[in-house]
Amino acid sequence: MSTSAKERLESWTPRTRVGRLVFEGKITSLEELFAEGYRIAEPEIADALVPDLKEEVITINLVQRQTDAGEKTRFRAVVAVGNEDGVIGLGSGKARHIRVAIDKAALDARKNLVLVRRGCGSWECGCGRPHSLPFRVEGKCGAVRVVLLPGPRGLGLVAGETGKVILRLAGIKDCWVRAYGPTRTVPSYAYAMFDALKKTYEMVIPEDWA
Repeated sequence: MSTSAKERLESWTPRTRVGRLVFEGKITSLEELFAEGYRIAEPEIADALVPDLKEEVITINLVQRQTDAGEKTRFRAVVAVGNEDGVIGLGSGKARHIRVAIDKAALDARKNLVLVRRGCGSWECGCGRPHSLPFRVEGKCGAVRVVLLPGPRGLGLVAGETGKVILRLAGIKDCWVRAYGPTRTVPSYAYAMFDALKKTYEMVIPEDWA
């Protein structure tokens, strides 16, 4: 756990019912929280349930807006967080200073954590280990669409740099990524990847029937 996460937890006073349940130890995992239909409304909930979260800055852009007082300039950061073991989150934040924008984005990403279903869905492999995805998934954001295809062990991540960062934080080691549209728009590409990973738990597979 990072120093900032420890400091947040030490000074944490829960403001929501879910926060109090986590603080009192009545909810001890993300799986339990999502199974009850709750959502993460406080970033400290993520720090308490997933203490080994890692952060990666995806992109930082300059945002300018015309106001009556003149041109207002701010920075917009997109940050991904994950534990490299089936948990990923993506968030954005705006501020006049880069460091503040990154901190806001990291807190927003913690409130957007999702579980990623992993498996071995490649016909070339069939080892049964959770090194890739169990099936093909698609994600979309704006005009960008991505398709994630399960890969055999040893393939690695066949994706752009942004895609590699998000897949690695999610715990995916072998995967093909096909991207369509203006993928140079890094925020849209990142959110399309996040949308695809989020869908891995939205699909029902035979193991869920029981």
